[in-house]
Parts: sequence; C-alpha cells; structure tokens
Amino acid sequence: MEKKSSNFKKVFLIIGVLLAFIIIGIVAVRYLPNNNVNALKTYWVKDSNVAKSLREYVSKVTNPNDKENFIPEKDRIAVFDMDGTLICETYFTYYDTMMFIDYCLNTHRERVSDELVQVAEAIKPGYVADENLARNFAKAYAGMTMEEFYNYAVEFGKKKTDSFNNMRYIDNFYLPMIEVVKYLYENKFTIYVISGTERTTSRAIIANSPIKDYVTLNHIIGTDFEVKQKGHETESSNMNYKYVNGDELVLTGGFVQKNLNGNKSIYIEREIGQRPVLAFGNSGSDTSMMNYTIDSRNKYPSLAYMVIADDNVREWGKQDFTKKSEEYIAQGYIPISMKNDFAKIYNDGIAPATEQYVDRK
Repeated sequence: MEKKSSNFKKVFLIIGVLLAFIIIGIVAVRYLPNNNVNALKTYWVKDSNVAKSLREYVSKVTNPNDKENFIPEKDRIAVFDMDGTLICETYFTYYDTMMFIDYCLNTHRERVSDELVQVAEAIKPGYVADENLARNFAKAYAGMTMEEFYNYAVEFGKKKTDSFNNMRYIDNFYLPMIEVVKYLYENKFTIYVISGTERTTSRAIIANSPIKDYVTLNHIIGTDFEVKQKGHETESSNMNYKYVNGDELVLTGGFVQKNLNGNKSIYIEREIGQRPVLAFGNSGSDTSMMNYTIDSRNKYPSLAYMVIADDNVREWGKQDFTKKSEEYIAQGYIPISMKNDFAKIYNDGIAPATEQYVDRK
C-alpha cells in the first residue's frame, strides 16, 4: 500500500514538473521578442537581404545576453517618414496634396481665394511639395476648428484616387512597411512617424490606418500650421488670453514650419529628446533624420533604410535603383527596392490605373 502511494506521488511530481515547464514555455513565448527567422516574410521576398539585415539587427539589440549590442526597451526608438515610406506619394495619390486640390476645386471652392484656386489648378505631376506650397495649404483651411479639420482629413481618405483601381486614399499603405512597423512594435520599439505632411492630417491618416495600433497620436510629428483660440486669431501673443470651458482652437491660415530637411532632426530632438536607433525614409528631405539617427555619437547600434520607388508595374515608380542605391549606400543607408524586396505592395484588387494622371480641366 505504501509502495503504491509512493508511486502515485512520483507520478504527480512528474506531472507537476511537466506542467511547470509547459507554463514557463508559454510565458517565455509570450514575452520573448518576436525576432525569429520567419519574421518579415509575408510581404517581403523570402531572400530579401534588407529584411534579413533588419531581422539580424533586431535579434542582437533585443538580446540581453549581447552586452555589446543590447538596447533597453526605453531606448528602442524607430522613426518613419510617412509619404513615400509608409504610403504612396506619387501623384495622383499624394494624400495631403490631393486633399488640398479637392478642398479648393471641389468641396469648398467658395471658401478659398481665387489665388488658391489657381495654385490648386497649377499642381501637376512633378510638382515640388515645398514650404511655399505648404503655406498655401495653411491658408486654405483658415477658420476651421481642429476637430473640423481632423474630420475633413478622415473623410477625404474615404475617396478614391484616380491613379489606382479600387484604392481609396487611406488604402495606400505599403504592406511590407506595415509589416516592419508591426514587427518592431512587437519587439518593444516605440514608433514615431516624422512627416512632411501637416500634423493633424498625419494623425488622421495614421489613426485610420493598418498601423493605428502601433503608433499613438502623440508619436506623430508633422508640419505645423498656426493654431489659435477662436476670437483671438489676430493677437500677437497667446499669453494675452486663457482657454476656458467651451473655447475652440482654430487654424488661422498662418504657417509655422515645414517638417522636412533640417527641421526633421530638430523636431526629433525637441519632441523625443533622444536619438532614434532606426530610421526609415525615401528621399533627400529625410536625410537629416537619417543622419541624426546614425550619427557616430549615437551610443547604440543604429541603422537607416531608404525606400526606392523603382517598381513601374505594381506602382508608378520611376526611380533608377542602381543610381539611387549607390547614392544612399555612400551615405551609410540601406536601400530598399520596391521592385525586388517587396513581395506584395497593396491589398488584393488594387492595381495601377490605365493612366497615372488625367487632367480634369
């Protein structure tokens, strides 16, 4: 009898140990970084050296046993440009530009000046999205409350672009880049979007996108238009008045700063307060952000990636990969080929239209 009791105890002990190992395994799987070799293979080609380099980087900087490369979670900051990096920016699909054109020529023509109508009509493929154009964007939305402006940006995203079949403006996120954002988020990186598009518009885009769960609104930094309290639009200083219950914040039509070139690194310093360790961009206007990230004074391992629009079959890309990649490699960046690294760019059913641009005049 005592022998049987002893055997039962041994069996229960073995079962208990096995259950403990199973529980520990489940917990470990739940909380270990998602840096396995199968990551970034849904929308990236299987032999992509770019995806491989990012997997290897994440693997070492999230490994606490790698004393030389480990980055604490609080310092795992990744910054992404938006237009051309996360979403399509080729005309007729550039979100904020097309929103301005639609506002001035279609939905709110009666609210804007003849000058702004002419500016909107003059925008054609190959235009430059510079500070001067951004100043006109700011003028167009003068008088709108911040809530009205945000909602307008959201509603515009539901409209369809003429450049692609079956694509609303909000559908123009690159699937492989969504995968990167999600992958980094799961590995405890804090994601910031650093965009040349106006800040509230950028927030409206991200908040209604496939990456909305990975980027909080306070981690979106964009171009700034002037905002004041309604009734005090012409006052020289915001110190002259105070906000009280029921007050509205409105766009004045004034312009503050375009978040491109040197302003990207300045905004990062002001609003984040430390150097990122990963940066993703797609053009020369992102290089300040990239260089600020991979600066030799960064105390952590850092990388910068540049998306090259070289796919003219699934996209409207016209960039020469060889030329651009040589240029980027010389600057210390890792080039990404949309043609050769992206297994899939957009959701099923989305494809370039017969013509990229149709003059509506």
